[in-house]
Amino acid sequence: MNLLIGSLHLGLIYGLMALGIYITFRILNTPDLTTDGSFTLGTAMSASFAVMGMPVTGLVLGMLAGAAAGTVTGLLQTKLSIHPILSGILTMSGLYTVNLFVLGARSNVSLLGSEHIFTRVSAALPGLSKNSSRLILALALCALGYAALVWFFRTHLGLCIRAVGDNDDMVRASSIDVDRMRIIATAMSNALVAFSGAAAAQYQGFADIGSGVGMMVVGLASVIIGEVFFGRRSVTAGFLSAIFGSLAYRLVIALALKSSFFPAYALKLVSALIVAVALSLPAVRDGLRIRKLRRKAFQNALHK
Repeated sequence: MNLLIGSLHLGLIYGLMALGIYITFRILNTPDLTTDGSFTLGTAMSASFAVMGMPVTGLVLGMLAGAAAGTVTGLLQTKLSIHPILSGILTMSGLYTVNLFVLGARSNVSLLGSEHIFTRVSAALPGLSKNSSRLILALALCALGYAALVWFFRTHLGLCIRAVGDNDDMVRASSIDVDRMRIIATAMSNALVAFSGAAAAQYQGFADIGSGVGMMVVGLASVIIGEVFFGRRSVTAGFLSAIFGSLAYRLVIALALKSSFFPAYALKLVSALIVAVALSLPAVRDGLRIRKLRRKAFQNALHK
C-alpha cells in the first residue's frame, strides 16, 4: 500500500515535468536537453529558500529560474542559430555551476527540521493522515498546472505556438514572430520542469546536485507511455495522457525495483528499458497490423 501511495505522490509531482516536456517534445517537435539542468535548478532554489523558512518563495523562484534557463536555450536556438540539441546541452552544462552556486557550493542541502509546503498542509489539515495531505497537495499542484496549460493553449498566443510546431514556414508567412513563439514555449516548458523539481525537493526533504540526471528520460517515458494508452490526440488529451503516463511510469519503476530481479542501483537502466519498450510499441503494433492485413489478403486470394 505504501508503494502505491508513494508512486502516486511522485507520479503527480513528476507529472508537472511531463507536462513541460510535452510542450517541447510534442507541440514544438523540438528536443530540449535543458531538462536535467532546469530540474536541478528548481530543487536547488526550493531547498535553499525552504531552509530559510520561505518554502513558497522557493517554489515560485524555482519556477522563474527554470523559465530563465529555458529562455537562454530558446535564444541560443533562435538568435544564434545553434542546433536545438546543442543549445540544450550548453545550457544544461552551464546550469551545473549555477546550481552549485545556489546550493552554496555544496553538493546537497537537507531540509531535515525545516518547514516546507507539505508540512504546512499537514498542519492545516490535522484530521487527515500525512499521506492523505501530501496526496491532496500533489494533486492540487498537478491539476493547477494542467488547467493553466489547457487554458493557455486555447488563447491566441497558445494557438500561435501550436501552429509553429505544426508548420513554422506557414506561420512565418503569416507575419507571426516564430522565434518569439519558440522562446516563450521553451521558457514555459522549463518553468514547469523546474517547478516539478522544486516540489520534489520539498517532498523528498533534500536537494542534490545530481537529482536532475536522467530527468529527460523520465519525462519522455511519461509522455510516451501516456500516448500508448491514449494515443496522439488533441493537446488537452495530450497533457492528460502525459500525467497518466507519469503515474504509470512511477508505478512500474517501483514494482521493478521492489522485485529481487533489479538491484536498487539499476534505476537508470530500468528507466531506459521502459522508454525503449514504450518507443517500440507503436512500431510493433503497426507491424502486427500489416502482417494481419497481408495474411487476410493472401487468404482472400487463395479463395478466389
